[in-house]
Amino acid sequence: MLKAERVQYILQRLQELYPQPPIPLDHKDPYTLLVAVLLSAQCTDERVNQVTPALFAVADNALDMSSQDVSLIQSIVRPCGLSPQKAKAIRRLSEMLVEDYNGEVPADMEALERLPGVGHKTASVVMAQAFGVPAFPVDTHIHRLAQRWGLTSGKNVVQTERDLKRLFPRESWNRLHLQIIFYGREFCTARGCDGRVCEICRHCYPQRKHPKKTLKA
Repeated sequence: MLKAERVQYILQRLQELYPQPPIPLDHKDPYTLLVAVLLSAQCTDERVNQVTPALFAVADNALDMSSQDVSLIQSIVRPCGLSPQKAKAIRRLSEMLVEDYNGEVPADMEALERLPGVGHKTASVVMAQAFGVPAFPVDTHIHRLAQRWGLTSGKNVVQTERDLKRLFPRESWNRLHLQIIFYGREFCTARGCDGRVCEICRHCYPQRKHPKKTLKA
């Protein structure tokens, strides 16, 4: 199967399975999404959704969060892991939003990436899910699936993101990155599929005899 055929099949099959994929992290606006995505680093979305109600009950906007003690924020977000770094980042980015953007989250990739604790992937998620700007956030799981499906030979998420953006229509990026996440969680997990088990892997590579060795992100 040619790469172009794999791309078309993946687009069609994921659309059939997840026609309207929901945003996994509970939020009400760009600020609460930004904080939730920051907390999701090395943590499950499910755990983040369990933690954020208590955090946002204390402060759900940049102005209120900027006045909270880091120790209080840390005590709430501790179940998400890396709590000292995440708490400091949440407080400081809130201060910066108040100082530089009147408390609002900027709809600008470079501005987001300058905020503490906000890398390219987090900024991409916010741009896509809060502002509807085409972006293709790539985490380690999407990186792994893209290799299993023969969409990239990238050695890191940067190259994989570049390849996926080149292969798929721009208007599909925001929806597709969520569809791949949901498919990966349900069918093509790190332990549940080695490139020969799930439906998409088998369809794209019906003759694959050995596990697909993927390059680490």
